Amino acid sequence: MRPLDACALGPTSYRDGLRLQESLVRARAAGQTGDWLLFPDHPPVLTVGRGGRAGSLRADPATLARLGIEVFEVARGGDITWHGPGQLVGYTIVDLTPRGRDTHRFLRDLEQALIRVLGDYGIAGACVPGRTGVWVEGEKIASIGIAVRRWVGYHGFALNVAPDLASFDLIHPCGLRGIRMTSMAARLGAENVPLEEVRARVAAALALQLGYDAVRWTAPDEARSFLERGIEAAETTLDHHAA
Repeated sequence: MRPLDACALGPTSYRDGLRLQESLVRARAAGQTGDWLLFPDHPPVLTVGRGGRAGSLRADPATLARLGIEVFEVARGGDITWHGPGQLVGYTIVDLTPRGRDTHRFLRDLEQALIRVLGDYGIAGACVPGRTGVWVEGEKIASIGIAVRRWVGYHGFALNVAPDLASFDLIHPCGLRGIRMTSMAARLGAENVPLEEVRARVAAALALQLGYDAVRWTAPDEARSFLERGIEAAETTLDHHAA
């Protein structure tokens, strides 16, 4: 299997990140590129998946406007979540056909890769039956949500490295009432957890879990070049999963 192309995009608006994902999904489905792992640095933003429910957003429009936070409805599964500084967001643009088109297995692979990285830092991450994501002693540390188009998976995961956890007070995270979010920094008692180091470890763990030969880090311009290629493909969404 070829290497996994990984890219640290740097500061990226959510709208631009979504456009890039969709371009790469079309290119992957057309056989014009391989699998990708994108790491955008998003400003604070809320995204609502296909499982979004009324009441999951706690903040009123005036509060969101004052904070400059946009809300996007997206194709991934799951409910509402927050992205922003201190969080490692990873978008996995992966052809699922060689993996038997098994979306549940793919979700479990994402979870296991993140659990492995947390273990490297002495944090005991775990799965909770019936709930997607990664948890630490009953608190959620990573959210996962994917969509699938033409059997190419996209969207991905968000690992809380060192975000301001008060940001999650704007919502019921993933639509779940009464849960608490946590982070690597909170668990380690450290204010400065190096995001760049965690990013590299996560890319390596995902490549290992998914069976790639290696990680090939690429420049942002290489990833963004797919925005101009104009590859046409059907936009039918086949399946959605997550939380």
